[in-house]
Amino acid sequence: MTAPTSRSPLATEQLIASLTLEEKASLLSGHDFWHTTAIERDGVSVPSMMLTDGPHGLRKQLAAGDHLGLASSVPATCFPTASALGSTWDPELLTRVGAALGLETRAADVSVILGPGANIKRDPRCGRNFEYLSEDPVLSGDLAAALIAGIQSQGVGTSLKHFAVNNQESDRMRVSADVDERPLREIYLASFERAVTKADPWTVMCAYNKVNGVYASQKRFLLTQVLREEWGWDGLVVSDWGAVRDRVAALEAGLDLEMPASDGRTDAAVVAAVRAGTLDEAHVDAAVRNVLRLVDRTADAVATPATVDVAAHHALAREAAAASAVLLRNEPVDGAPLLPLQPASSANGADGAGVVAIGEFARTPRYQGAGSSLVTPTQLDDALGALEAALGAPVPFAPGFTIPEGPDSALDGDALLAEAVALAEGAGTVLAFLGLPAVDESEGYDRTTISLPAAQLRVLEAVAAVNPRVVVVLSNGGAVSVSEWQQHAPAILESWLGGQAGASGAVDVLTGAVSPSGKLAETLPVRLQDVPAYGSFPGELGHVTYGEGLFVGYRWYDARDVAVAHPFGFGLSYTTFAIDGVTASVTGSGAEARVAVSATVTNTGDRAGAEVVQVYVSDPAAVVTRPERELKAFAKVALEPGEARTVTFDLDSRALAFWHPALHRWTVEGGEFVVSVGTSSRDLAASVSLDVVGEDVSAPLTEMSTLAELLADPVAEPEVRPMTADMDPALLSMADDMPAIVLADFGMTPLTHVGLADLIERSNAARG
Repeated sequence: MTAPTSRSPLATEQLIASLTLEEKASLLSGHDFWHTTAIERDGVSVPSMMLTDGPHGLRKQLAAGDHLGLASSVPATCFPTASALGSTWDPELLTRVGAALGLETRAADVSVILGPGANIKRDPRCGRNFEYLSEDPVLSGDLAAALIAGIQSQGVGTSLKHFAVNNQESDRMRVSADVDERPLREIYLASFERAVTKADPWTVMCAYNKVNGVYASQKRFLLTQVLREEWGWDGLVVSDWGAVRDRVAALEAGLDLEMPASDGRTDAAVVAAVRAGTLDEAHVDAAVRNVLRLVDRTADAVATPATVDVAAHHALAREAAAASAVLLRNEPVDGAPLLPLQPASSANGADGAGVVAIGEFARTPRYQGAGSSLVTPTQLDDALGALEAALGAPVPFAPGFTIPEGPDSALDGDALLAEAVALAEGAGTVLAFLGLPAVDESEGYDRTTISLPAAQLRVLEAVAAVNPRVVVVLSNGGAVSVSEWQQHAPAILESWLGGQAGASGAVDVLTGAVSPSGKLAETLPVRLQDVPAYGSFPGELGHVTYGEGLFVGYRWYDARDVAVAHPFGFGLSYTTFAIDGVTASVTGSGAEARVAVSATVTNTGDRAGAEVVQVYVSDPAAVVTRPERELKAFAKVALEPGEARTVTFDLDSRALAFWHPALHRWTVEGGEFVVSVGTSSRDLAASVSLDVVGEDVSAPLTEMSTLAELLADPVAEPEVRPMTADMDPALLSMADDMPAIVLADFGMTPLTHVGLADLIERSNAARG
């Protein structure tokens, strides 16, 4: 692709000046459900753009849009969903997937594909978690950036969504996500910040919900202060479909394009506000400028013919699905692990019995989520067909259970159970295909449990009772509990929602054609009650309180030493790895500090495979509460047997910093930091302690500063300490937490009101 042409700044300003106020307002809302408004008249030409749903495949609807996936769409490659892609921990692979998505977007004459999603997985019950990448902002942000870079390499735009603090579907169009400043900055905005600053998405989509009482579409703090002024982003802000409640307030806040069409109602409101003098026309011009820039950015791509190699994209989808699969368990049975599958002659002694498949998902794949991301695939693999192709023989099958609203959903459960048990009894290895039915997770509503359906667990328990050689293959978008049933399954492969080639990708892993390399992008809890947000999700009376603060996902479990089924970053392989030679060193100080980290990873097994080297940073003693450890960098390394490779990481000061709630900026506190390298948040190969020279992280003094805070201040301490010399120790302990102004009121020290004001002024002036 050649770089997109751009109208010169002068030409853009001339065009804006030539438009009427009504024309400018019309450019700021949709023409219909998927298209922006065009203007064609003498001397003026602004073409329309089409924006279409994603994010794991193009959803270009054939009929009038309905947003929720009820209308059919043109065939497109259905790649693994974000919950699967997140488990690859592989930015290079996601860039290639993004490039394929971008090419298909171009080929369909679409200017912007709506995705990826960078919202944090706050709670596993969120119905839309299949569209989100991780519970961690570094992993989520870096993988979203990779998808954006790949898609936009084809000259079409992305829409990073849903900005911001959109972590549930319950009451999603009205609920206020009430979150304190530190978790807002360090967790929920941080994933978007990494994606924006690394990959420059051409559009950002605002969320439906309120953030601390104000609709995201009307929150200037988000759309202008943070996004544009702090992060330096210059793209277009588009609403989620139907997210705008007050078009004038949204425009003032920084929302450029409202979608879909409003039949001219909101255009008229904008025009009326400008003419009434309640809306500065400069806001209108700024938004029009952003619309025109996006038109120019995408014009060349949509005008350039593009051909899609459907077979090649299906192969890429299969590669991504295999890389997404996480091997959670592979315990030995009869002296050897069940996976990879062995030839039938060795599977169960001399009888030569082979593999059987149980579970409706083996023939009726669950491969994507529901709602606005519903893709019509170009083809669809199923596990039975993929297994038979890989093994070169028929694979006996029993459905075991029915899928709600699926084929044969009225069949008798007891008869299906008996059939499954009979098939399992004489088998070498049982592959049990379990998971969540589509009705259990979707855009628009949340889950109420993380358990698998009871009918499936009944089948699993019965099958395991007659055959200990059971491999469970899971298909689900959000995390599910494994602790309540994993004793029945020596091997468990989490394949997520793997897209149209997901079944073939999973079979590639089952048979050993591909060694599993997926790692959990979210913690699997032992039980729902252990989840950080258990007591506050999804909120009540229009508000959801983020009471767990910073402690989201593994930050919660690790800080509180809560048992988990499998930790963040975990995933087994068919080979083994060792990490050694870990070093870390720091240069610079404060905001200029950098940490260089190095580690050597070796494939110590007899198969090729890939390991994810994960770097965590902790601050053992800080003036604010900090998590036990936090992911700050990662690298996926493919190695042949016996091969070793040294990987290096260059961490900037943000890897050490916290958001200071009093100073309202990122700060690096001096002192000891610990850098750990490992393969999950709980499997750390080595740790290195560093002494970091920080900056002054104390808050400016005020009359409400405590005596202890005055004594910690370099200017105030020499003057205040002598005043406390004769105080009774017990009284001094009490006074430590008393505001200075109260001490002056009570006459507990010689410090007067005037003297305190002067001391505060001199201390704060010394800070610069």
